Amino acid sequence: MRSKFLSGLTVMSAALAAMPAFAQSVPTAPPVAEKKPYQVPSPGGPREDDYYWLRDDTRKNAEMLSYLAAENAWTDAQMARLKPLAQKLYEETVSHIKQDDNSVPYDDNGWSYARRFAAGADYPVNERRKAGTTGAWQVLFDQPAMAKGHSFFSLGDFAVSDDNTKVAWAEDTVGRRQYVLRVKDIATGKVMSDTVGNVEPNLVWSGDGRTVLYIAKDPVTLRGYQVKAHVLGTAPASDRLLYEEKDDTFQMGILRTRDSKYVCVVVQSTVSDEQRCAPAASPAPAAFTTIAPREKEFRYSAEHLGDRWVIRTNRGAKNYKLVTLADAGAAKGEAVWKDLAPASDTVFIEDFAPFEGFVAIDQREGGNRMIRLLTDAGKSIPVEAGEPAYRMALDVNRVPSSRWVRYTYGSLVTPTTTIEIDAGTGEKRVLKVTPVPGYDPSKYVTERVWATARDGTRVPVSLVHARGVKRDGTAPLFQYAYGSYGYSTDPAVDPSRIGMLDRGVVYAIAHIRGGQEMGRGWYDDGHLLNKKNTFTDFIDVTRYLVAQAYGAKGRVAAMGGSAGGLLMGAVANMAPQDYKAIVAQVPFVDVVTTMLDASIPLTTFEYDEWGNPAVQPYYDYMLSYSPYDNVTAKAYPSLFVSTGLWDSQVQYYEPAKWVAKLRATKTDANPLLFRINMEAGHGGKSGRFERYRDSAEWTAFVLDQLGVPQ
Repeated sequence: MRSKFLSGLTVMSAALAAMPAFAQSVPTAPPVAEKKPYQVPSPGGPREDDYYWLRDDTRKNAEMLSYLAAENAWTDAQMARLKPLAQKLYEETVSHIKQDDNSVPYDDNGWSYARRFAAGADYPVNERRKAGTTGAWQVLFDQPAMAKGHSFFSLGDFAVSDDNTKVAWAEDTVGRRQYVLRVKDIATGKVMSDTVGNVEPNLVWSGDGRTVLYIAKDPVTLRGYQVKAHVLGTAPASDRLLYEEKDDTFQMGILRTRDSKYVCVVVQSTVSDEQRCAPAASPAPAAFTTIAPREKEFRYSAEHLGDRWVIRTNRGAKNYKLVTLADAGAAKGEAVWKDLAPASDTVFIEDFAPFEGFVAIDQREGGNRMIRLLTDAGKSIPVEAGEPAYRMALDVNRVPSSRWVRYTYGSLVTPTTTIEIDAGTGEKRVLKVTPVPGYDPSKYVTERVWATARDGTRVPVSLVHARGVKRDGTAPLFQYAYGSYGYSTDPAVDPSRIGMLDRGVVYAIAHIRGGQEMGRGWYDDGHLLNKKNTFTDFIDVTRYLVAQAYGAKGRVAAMGGSAGGLLMGAVANMAPQDYKAIVAQVPFVDVVTTMLDASIPLTTFEYDEWGNPAVQPYYDYMLSYSPYDNVTAKAYPSLFVSTGLWDSQVQYYEPAKWVAKLRATKTDANPLLFRINMEAGHGGKSGRFERYRDSAEWTAFVLDQLGVPQ
């Protein structure tokens, strides 16, 4: 993949040098992509797609690259006058980041692990030392050195062997999420010859200390579909296949259980799970035992500790419950599952971690994420919070014999704080408050309000603004949401947001349907044939906040990325008059064409999220909201769109086609800018600071559009 990437850059350079279609001088008008008639076969008959030609899976087509370069040039030209503001915003953001910062060490298998940033470094150093000692740290990964010479670098995962002598890791130097597996001897730092390409960043050692289990990806669809065992010193071609998932609507992962006794293969779709486990002592298990067979709408995850399994499941529990399964009765399966934390209509169990004598439960209630401890005797101990909108979440807890449970706490005002609580006494100790230099939490106010959607549903909204901002209907408003895959958006302090708040902007997170902030039903009401609730919730939250004088009509901006970019595209089509500016990052906007093509990475296991358009009712419904298919001749808000050429989640050509069609169709003179990162994928540029340059650019665009004084 690295050679493909370099080859793409070479061709791109040649294209830019010869660029016949788009001038290389400072542009005076936006680029206009040529229309080339093309018919997309569809259940409702062929659909015309004049910009389908912008798709090039090799990323080498000179005409396509020339067009993307012209879009970047147009964005450069239009943003030139705002460059000083963007630079100022970037400097302000970086000033709120502690340069030489360390993580809180955590213990695992007799060692303490930590991450350390040097001043000015984009990447950290990963290190360890013997647990309970104060000696020198041993470097595991010098990421700044590893990243040298690469325009993109990501250390996706690492795993240390049971004997603590070797470490396996997965790295990506392209941004396509096709990782390479490597191994080294920790004591000497010598990197072994073992190299396996195109893997998921998910690695597990077997108990023999010589075998690494990994997930191989399909080179075309990028779906992880095979679990293989690599024995050190052998050729990857001889790696043994342990499991292959034939159903392409499922994705997979591998893990060691909490007590390290088992290796488990977990396969998941949006609405069903299956977990199969085998003793970790076997270097390459010949057979795995299934905890419970897969069924549609049946989800579960299992952890093992001591002589039992603890299982989170939705069996008879829409919001999930916890059950236990004793080793002695494991062969009987669900028939002998015993309730540990019963089902609730108001409490959604998000995660859990079994300890000796109790279980720590990560749950949601009333739109907030919180922690409670449940003893084996049935006593429930809630962990208290002091703000109206906040987030607690279990942190790294690798020592199940400990009485101390580590978790994080934060809000839109309170920086992320790492805390431990004693499960026996309730005593708390703060381990670290994430430093935010130059930031004073007392200068800001956070609120939780509830907006009523058009169908009567109450939607939670988290708000933050500077204390001096008046609720008089004059303030600029910035609204964010995601609303897909059951992913919940929780409040947190973001250094890049402080500049907006200090300039009087009210920031809102709309916890719309499609996430799970209010339980599993919140997700069910925001996907498949209910997906439009996600879009109308967002619009109704905007109208509520304006009506309640939190923001000014005509001074509202919105942002979303990926599936949240689909949200932005749908909102731009459905209610363009409600927004002055919209930022759509790596947006999934060509829903129908993408979901009809199973060769596109990640398409098949998203059928349960969006529907399979080969089935007529889903096709019709998806076509009715797909942003690209619903662009019409009307006025749109000012738009700032971004993508990455090497994006593996949302292919670059989706936003490229959308922008091209908008340019040719919309009737307004509002700016439409398209920023393409030619050296990155879905997550944008790598490195601690580089992503803040991107956010400073679109923030400058938004502030300018909202008329915020600079």
